[in-house]
Amino acid sequence: MIAPQATETKHWRFHTDLEKIGWLTIHSPEGSVNVLSREAIMELETLVARIEDLAASGELVGVVLLSDKESGFIAGADISEFDAMSDFSVLPEALKRTHALFARIENLKVPFVAGIHGFCLGGGLELALACHYRIAVNDDKTRIGFPEVNLGIFPGFGGTGRSIRQAGPVDAMGIMLTGKMLRAGAARGLNLVDKLVRHRDMLRWEGRRAVLSKRKSSGAPWSKRIMALGPLRGYVASKMREQAGKKARQEHYPAPYALIDLFEQHGDDWQAMIRGEVEAFVPLMGSPTATNLRRVFFLSEGLKKQGLKGAKFARVHVIGAGVMGGDIAAWCAYRGMSVTLQDLDMARIQPALDRAKKLFKKRYKKKHEVDAAMLRLVADPQGLGVPRADVIIEAVVEKLDVKQAIFAGVEDKLKPDAILATNTSSIELERIAEALKDPARLIGLHFFNPVAQLPLVEVIRSRFNSDEAIARGASFAQAIGKSPVVVKSAPGFLVNRVLMPYMLGAVERVERGESKELLDAAAVAFGMPMGPIELMDTVGLDVGKSVASELGHAVPEDSQFARLIAAGKLGRKTGEGFYKWEKGKAVKGPAPAHADLAGLGRELVKPLVDTTEVVVGEGVVASPELADIGVILGTGFAPFLGGPLKARKDGRA
Repeated sequence: MIAPQATETKHWRFHTDLEKIGWLTIHSPEGSVNVLSREAIMELETLVARIEDLAASGELVGVVLLSDKESGFIAGADISEFDAMSDFSVLPEALKRTHALFARIENLKVPFVAGIHGFCLGGGLELALACHYRIAVNDDKTRIGFPEVNLGIFPGFGGTGRSIRQAGPVDAMGIMLTGKMLRAGAARGLNLVDKLVRHRDMLRWEGRRAVLSKRKSSGAPWSKRIMALGPLRGYVASKMREQAGKKARQEHYPAPYALIDLFEQHGDDWQAMIRGEVEAFVPLMGSPTATNLRRVFFLSEGLKKQGLKGAKFARVHVIGAGVMGGDIAAWCAYRGMSVTLQDLDMARIQPALDRAKKLFKKRYKKKHEVDAAMLRLVADPQGLGVPRADVIIEAVVEKLDVKQAIFAGVEDKLKPDAILATNTSSIELERIAEALKDPARLIGLHFFNPVAQLPLVEVIRSRFNSDEAIARGASFAQAIGKSPVVVKSAPGFLVNRVLMPYMLGAVERVERGESKELLDAAAVAFGMPMGPIELMDTVGLDVGKSVASELGHAVPEDSQFARLIAAGKLGRKTGEGFYKWEKGKAVKGPAPAHADLAGLGRELVKPLVDTTEVVVGEGVVASPELADIGVILGTGFAPFLGGPLKARKDGRA
């Protein structure tokens, strides 16, 4: 029963019940997730003042904070406000105001309990940490963490100090520095959550019990807190910088290093850590890195708006059990699809099943989950899965006649609405579709290696395809957790088209005697995830030559490149290419000294940027923005630069 003290604002509902328990519910009016906008925070200030008055008068014994969104608790601050908030005249006071509000919640004399389901991220976790006690649903949907580092910042609503207070300095800093999202059980193990429940409908009951029992979370034990004391803190901070340096350079991604500096200054006093947030946070918010990472975030989110509403896919049939085909099949099974994998015989399919099991063991925590995924992936040498499949993906060798023969053989067996797709990396769809009675059936779904790591799928559109066929292809990519970028059928499409001049340009420099180690180091100094020579070895020299030929780039017969291929030294997959490979890593010698590594990197990357401009001009992608996000997702091009075209516009490439 709702008592008279009921209040509803745009973002919150609050009422007290007959037991004098206050029920505070967040319900952001727009979108599928709750966010802490400036308006929501201002409304919460008013509600907290009301809660303080009710508590002081004895009309309130405690508060339970819940969300009524299916997606979860609170996904963080409202990122759409970040550009405006980066103004130095606005941000410091806004941060201090939120700090003061969360401190008021923390200082309430009555229990304030957070009930968490689904997403509890960023500012949402910071609000939860300001509560006295936290209950979370222990299911696969719950995700708890601080993803701010992925946007070029760190927690700024008091989360730095409060997470250290709860989890201890090493664990808390690890969460903030990596942006890792925790499951409920892991968050409980780190003391970020106090109690787990099995179902969302238990949050209200357990919240009530926590209020009536006046439960309050305790901080991290002494054994963890000691790592922030005295000389130990400097040692821990130096180790953190060393680890951060392996992942990101300070000049590219300053946020992790600024957070470590803050920890080194104040890590032994969680309240001082919170006070220090404002000064350290403000310069990051308006930095080029944070601005570009926000751009990348919104471009990525925009990709999710493609596709058809209500499109569902349950069965996938993959033809070709090589590295790409086998890994596509494994990924689809991991994402919950029933998958049949076809090749000439079991001898060719078995290695793909073995690799799939390794993926499942790495991704799943429990044996029964691995076993269930293996049951979803079925060897199918005879192609019996074709008539039942919602999606058929061909992933065989890059030979036109082979692909045409495969599609001609399956066309009459398809369900009427099944997607028929090729994973070709460079052959124009129109040429493959010539063998079909209905060439409009064939679309491209171009995955990237390694499939489990790279998020991009190029959805290739031929001149035969309808909007609906392409939208269904984009829907399928989203259904398996990938980011679809629609590109026109043209040699090399987007990613391979722009990568090949970059890689071959570096190979030509090696042919002329330049150090491959130096070239790779220069590309990394510029901001690429790996250098062009290491990338060519990773892709496979044979694949590189095949794509180069499709794009009209000749590989001279007397070149080192051609000799390596002739000798079967194809790169990582054979243990040797331009580099020798041991345990999956390139064995590199020392790189010669160079006065301007990043400048050399810009020089190396110039063909990639030039070609991206050409591709946009030819209409292969619909906009410069799509080209930027596609190249970032498909090549790892420096996200902190915002994409190749944004980097050129800013004079940084």
